[in-house]
Amino acid sequence: MAISRRGFLKGGLTAAGTLAVKAAPLPASVKGLGPGELATLLDLEKCIGCEACVEACAEVNGHKFPNPKKPFPEMAPVKRVKVADWSDKQDVNWRLTPYNWLTIQHAQGEYNGKPYYLTIPRRCMHCTNPPCADMCPFGAARKLGNGITRIHSELCLGGAKCKAVCPWHIPERQTGVGLYLKLLPSYAGNGVMYKCDCCYDRVAQGKLPACIEVCPVQLQTIGPREKIKKQAYALAKERGGFVYGDKENGGTNTFYVSPVPFEVLNKDIEKGPGKPHFGPVKNAMQRAENLGKAMIIAPLAGAAAAALRFGRFFAGNGDGHKRGEEQS
Repeated sequence: MAISRRGFLKGGLTAAGTLAVKAAPLPASVKGLGPGELATLLDLEKCIGCEACVEACAEVNGHKFPNPKKPFPEMAPVKRVKVADWSDKQDVNWRLTPYNWLTIQHAQGEYNGKPYYLTIPRRCMHCTNPPCADMCPFGAARKLGNGITRIHSELCLGGAKCKAVCPWHIPERQTGVGLYLKLLPSYAGNGVMYKCDCCYDRVAQGKLPACIEVCPVQLQTIGPREKIKKQAYALAKERGGFVYGDKENGGTNTFYVSPVPFEVLNKDIEKGPGKPHFGPVKNAMQRAENLGKAMIIAPLAGAAAAALRFGRFFAGNGDGHKRGEEQS
């Protein structure tokens, strides 16, 4: 079988990356699920677009991928709930799918009068206050103590609320798997949602996420969030670059450092289903947080007002009870 030049190069780089950092452990200070959140820094000037990270992610996490039962139950109403089936397209890697949790996007354009071309690894941003976890109606999406957000496939009903509230619309659904088949196969969420879980099981063992371990140019750095944040801004300052991921959605555990402003990058990058944007993102949970605070404050304020009212009612000459009866 003929091997393309690109395939040969990619295979060689994958092997080189594996040999170079095969034994590289997670920093001792952040092993397992210890205190403090992990974050990653991606230096986009280093990425060569070899896709070694994409292949490593699929290989290491393959045991987590869906194995749907067919034929799928007919959903009701049919027009409202659509089948999402990627089981016959598992080799698709140019976008995010339930079988491809990391993809390489391409951005080509001009900045400061000079052409540029960047390849960019994209996957879940692992927000510090993830709306997917906070607003999942089934409690299937959760943020771990180390900052990793994962979807528990055994609990997910595939309602896709996580994708709707995610500013980058990262999670993808596969029909024909999950709890809905045992509960209400025609009325529940229609599958399970999938996304990058930062190799949480490897991290728990003190290992690096697969994409970081295999990278031949080591473009990713992982460590405590505050340390990674400082490194990202120091690197950007040193190179005259730009940072994405610190302020977006109120903060994430993924920091990109780019030689090109992200508003320019967002204009030139491939976007669409399974291909996240690089635009500005407001804190999606800010309104919910304010509402939550209001719900806490409101009963307290009501209790205080009631106490003040009853205090006034019973104050005076001691005949408050009688006056109350007369007014009723």
